[in-house]
Amino acid sequence: MDTLTTTFETPESDDVRVVLQRHFQLMRDSSPEESCHVMDPDSLSDAGVVLMGVRRADVLLAVGGLKKLTEDHAELKSMHTVAEARGQGAGQRLLSALLEHAGAMGVTQVSLETGTDTMFQPAHRLYASQGFRECPPFGNYTLDPLSVFMTRTI
Repeated sequence: MDTLTTTFETPESDDVRVVLQRHFQLMRDSSPEESCHVMDPDSLSDAGVVLMGVRRADVLLAVGGLKKLTEDHAELKSMHTVAEARGQGAGQRLLSALLEHAGAMGVTQVSLETGTDTMFQPAHRLYASQGFRECPPFGNYTLDPLSVFMTRTI
């Protein structure tokens, strides 16, 4: 099997845009608007989100981003592994790369918001395996029964 590679990405790349749009649509279809915090692919660059991807043989398998909230706190955004690549280590590789990059940016805390539906359970397990623990809402988030907030230090 070909090696997984980690790359910096832009939402303007065709394959990145396709994956981000899949993620956006899945999140919008899965949660009511008031509980859905997914960013539109067009707004990622404007918000200063650093995007990374995982590829195998130049095929994009997973994408995710880091948005700086403060000098030492960042949020994971738009984490998505394409359905065809789930269970192959792409999400784990991506999360590790994003955490490493967060440290290089001077970030000491990384947080995330995700859903409570059973479809999010694999993501919860992935985040927990990398040291994330549930926490109260952070940044501009408020308590929501359809959201799980997680954080970890680097």
